[in-house]
Amino acid sequence: MRRSLIVIPLLALVAGCASLDAINPFAKKGPKMAELKPFTATAQTRVVWQESVGKGGDYAFTPAVSGSSVYAAGNNGVLARIEDGKTVWKVEAGQALSAGVGTDGRLVAVGSPEGDLLVFGAADGKLAWKAKATSEILAPPAVGEGLVIVRSGDNRLIAYDAADGKRRWVFQRPAPALSLRATAAPVIDGKYVFAGFPGGKLIAVNLSNGAPVWEGTVALPKGTTELERIADISSSPVIAGRTICAVAYQGRVACFDLGNGNLVWARDVSSSVGLAMDSRHLFVSDDKGAVHALDLASGASLWKQDGLSLRRLSAPVVRRNLVAVADVQGVVHFLNREDGAFAARLTTDGGAVVAPPQPVGRNLLVQTSKGGLYAIEAE
Repeated sequence: MRRSLIVIPLLALVAGCASLDAINPFAKKGPKMAELKPFTATAQTRVVWQESVGKGGDYAFTPAVSGSSVYAAGNNGVLARIEDGKTVWKVEAGQALSAGVGTDGRLVAVGSPEGDLLVFGAADGKLAWKAKATSEILAPPAVGEGLVIVRSGDNRLIAYDAADGKRRWVFQRPAPALSLRATAAPVIDGKYVFAGFPGGKLIAVNLSNGAPVWEGTVALPKGTTELERIADISSSPVIAGRTICAVAYQGRVACFDLGNGNLVWARDVSSSVGLAMDSRHLFVSDDKGAVHALDLASGASLWKQDGLSLRRLSAPVVRRNLVAVADVQGVVHFLNREDGAFAARLTTDGGAVVAPPQPVGRNLLVQTSKGGLYAIEAE
C-alpha cells in the first residue's frame, strides 16, 4: 500500500526538525512567525466587493475566472457564479467538495473527497454530468480543448469528454513511498496538458491520447530518509511565451522550453505553494516565507523580501507594478515589483489564504479558509 504524506499547514511544510514546536509558528518555543512591522505605503488598496461561499475545511479552494465571471466553491458543497460582486447563481452540489474550481467559461468543474467529478453549466449552474475518478480530487480540474482533466489523489491525470463525461484516457507514473498532497491544477496549453509530479518531474502529456511528450527534471530527491527525499511539485507550472517553469519542495525552480522540454536554467529554491511570472521576472514564495524575484531569462536573483518569515505564504501573483502574496492570517501583502519593498497591506477575515490569488480584470481575487471571497484593487 502506497503511503501518502499529508502535510497540514500548521507544520509549515518543513522536514527534519526535532520537534513540532520547532516548525510551529504559534508554539511558545522555536522559530516564530514574523510580526508585521509598520511601513510607509506607496500604493492604495481597497476591497471592491466581497462574498462568502462557505469554509474550505481541510481543503484548498481556488476561485476560477472567465471574463468578468468568478466561480467559487466551498467544502459545504456550495458553488456560485459572481459578476461584479453580484451573485448570478448559487447551487448546492449535494455533497461535500474538496477541490475547485475549473472553468472554460462554458462548463464549471469541481471535485469531491470521494473522487466524484461534478460538471455544471456556467450559464445556469445546472448539473451537466458527473463522473468518478480513481481517488479523492484535491486539485481544481482543468477545462479546455473539449476535455475536463482531473488530477486525482493517487497522482493520475484522467481526461473526460467535456460533452458527456466519458473517460478518454488516463496517465499515471510511479510514485515514491511518501508524497505531498497535490492541490495544484494541471495546465492546458495548446495540444498539451502540463502537470508536476512527485519525484520532481514536470511532464507534458498529449491531449489527444494521454501519451507523455516530454519529461523535465525540476529536482532530484536527496537525503537518506524517505522524508528527506520528498521533492514534489505540488503547485501548478506557469507559462510565458515559449517558457514553462515549475518549482519543487526541497528542490529547485527550473524553466524549460515549452516545445521540447530542454532545460533553460535552474536554481535552488524550495516551495510547495508556487510561482508567478511576467515578461521579465519570475516570482516565487519559498517555504521559509521569503519572496524571491528572479530574472526570467537567466534565473539570476533580482531581490528577496524576507520580512514575512514563517507566515505560510500563498503563491505570488503579479498585478501591474505590484507582486501580491497572502498569508496564514488572511493578510494580503503588496510588494513593489522592481525592488520587493512593501507597498501596501490589506487584512481580510483572518482566515488562511492557501490557494493562489487570482487576477480578475484589474483586481486581485483572494479566497480564505473561512470562505471569504475578496476582490481587491491596488494601485
